[in-house]
Amino acid sequence: MAKRIRIEKILTVSTIAFLLLLWFIVTELHLFSDVLVPSPYKVIKSFIEIARDGYKENSLLTHLGDSMLRLLGSFFLVIVTAVPLGLISGYNSRVAAIIEPIIEFYRPLPPLAYYTLLVLWLGIDNSSKIALLYLAGFAPVYIACASGVKKIRTDYIDGAYTLGANSRQIFFHVIFPACLPDIFIGLRTAMGVAYTTLVAAEMVAAVTGIGWMVLDASKFLRSDIIFLGIFIMGITGILIDGVIRFFEHKVVPWKGKE
Repeated sequence: MAKRIRIEKILTVSTIAFLLLLWFIVTELHLFSDVLVPSPYKVIKSFIEIARDGYKENSLLTHLGDSMLRLLGSFFLVIVTAVPLGLISGYNSRVAAIIEPIIEFYRPLPPLAYYTLLVLWLGIDNSSKIALLYLAGFAPVYIACASGVKKIRTDYIDGAYTLGANSRQIFFHVIFPACLPDIFIGLRTAMGVAYTTLVAAEMVAAVTGIGWMVLDASKFLRSDIIFLGIFIMGITGILIDGVIRFFEHKVVPWKGKE
């Protein structure tokens, strides 16, 4: 088992090294214009400059912090609302009949289709941006939770009733633990969806944020800053996903061992 993990890590590191080397070779051979594909040196130089001087009167930490505030704020709201509503809907068909039509209506809509309404209702500050990311992340978590409840074997519930458990005890001691793997899958999916929506959230009336920085740099053909912003978003996304997976490992140690 340990040997297999070491091999997988070697393969992961090798893949990343190969892609970086390929990027370096492509730029050194000038196969594409420097405006389209900047060299690694140019991207690193831009990172040092922005880390030192900031971008458009705001530091790099300010851009990153504002993006994380919008992303993590919406993600927290998703956890405290979508998880219980999804579990209750999977457990109670009447609740599902009320909530699911709303979810299924807005879920396929592109975020920008209703973002203008959110701006009109909530203003151009962070409220409308957090609301947009919240709506983007709500549906995956809700669906995962409701689906997790429906996958629970009925003999688990019947056995709990036989032992004298009431509905509340069954919900908290049978249904909720059994749904934890699906909940974490939904949370990881929601984080990815919300992060991809972050750029859209920062398109309107924003002057800070990594997504805004990328969009602003694109107006001036600053591909080095675009690459830098993409790398920052990718790395922070991996770190956040790693935190979620860490808690999943701690809370659901039995996953994959049934």
